[in-house]
Amino acid sequence: MKKLKWSLLILSSVFLLILSACGTSQESSASDSSKVSTEDNGQKTAEIKLGYATCAHCLAMSLVPDYVKDVKIDAKNFPSGNDVLTALVSGSLDVAQVTYLHYITALDKGLDLVAISGQINGGSEILVGNDISLKADDWDGFKKLVAERKKSGNKLKVAASRGNAQDIHMRGEFKKHGIDPVNDIEFVNIANPADHASALENGQVDVISTVEPFASQIRLNKSGKHFAYPYDQAAGNLTNLIVTRSDVLKEHKAELQEVVTGVVNLVDDLKQDKTKWLDVISKNTSLSDDIATEALKNSYPDYNMHEKETLAIAKMMKDLNYIQNDVADKAKKNMDYEFLEKATGKLAEELGKE
Repeated sequence: MKKLKWSLLILSSVFLLILSACGTSQESSASDSSKVSTEDNGQKTAEIKLGYATCAHCLAMSLVPDYVKDVKIDAKNFPSGNDVLTALVSGSLDVAQVTYLHYITALDKGLDLVAISGQINGGSEILVGNDISLKADDWDGFKKLVAERKKSGNKLKVAASRGNAQDIHMRGEFKKHGIDPVNDIEFVNIANPADHASALENGQVDVISTVEPFASQIRLNKSGKHFAYPYDQAAGNLTNLIVTRSDVLKEHKAELQEVVTGVVNLVDDLKQDKTKWLDVISKNTSLSDDIATEALKNSYPDYNMHEKETLAIAKMMKDLNYIQNDVADKAKKNMDYEFLEKATGKLAEELGKE
């Protein structure tokens, strides 16, 4: 109990700083961690509690139970990745879909996380207001605009949900192009991505880095216009990661294998046909089919775990002062490729391990 209270105390400070790519933090509805349920035939089957966030590239996790035969999967939808991670670390979940950024931040805080699979990457986009005269990918023009606004005393207002994948992608991209994300712009934190469209349309901000499907919603509704996909930095387009705790790994290894195999088979199917994916987005959001379809153009199913890029993310996050410690060794040690190897028949080196 003391250990649980200590974990929750740590988490309460951690998650004030990190906001998920998929919405604001709310109380989760998950119940206690994995238990054993009795089926009608008298056989006992382990139940694995799986959590995922609400965003275009996260909702596909709701399909995992359809790909697992011998384990009961209790899949829970949470408003944000922060909620999912909180539930996992506090023991209410066994497996969680979070982001690579959550993974690094949690390790920096000494939390117990083990990565066991990739899932879907992408989903980030930088958009500008309709009155900003910039062509797509014109970083020289963007840098000039930033300098002009800074000189005038009216810094360019740039928004994101602080600490999420899109925020980190944007800051890394800015730095690469010679823009100081701390001193050269005025950063505006808009925690809920659902509010991003109105902020850009109303002129509250000039630029926004947001997640799908809200990025596609902004473009298709003409609330703003595309500027760049912020993938030309250390994190690349890495977004989602499947994680668990060390005690679950020890006690439910066979069940975790079923989950990872299910994720692998799901990812393979999504690469071929996105119909099921579109269906779950429509079912769980109020977005139109056109927006959902557009959003998936910027999402890339991928079960590999990219070690080299993960370590680069850790370095970038330290350079950006998002973490305080060098967690490269932890990040490498806590990426367990065993489940992916068994599920795919491939070597770890073929699955992203260096």
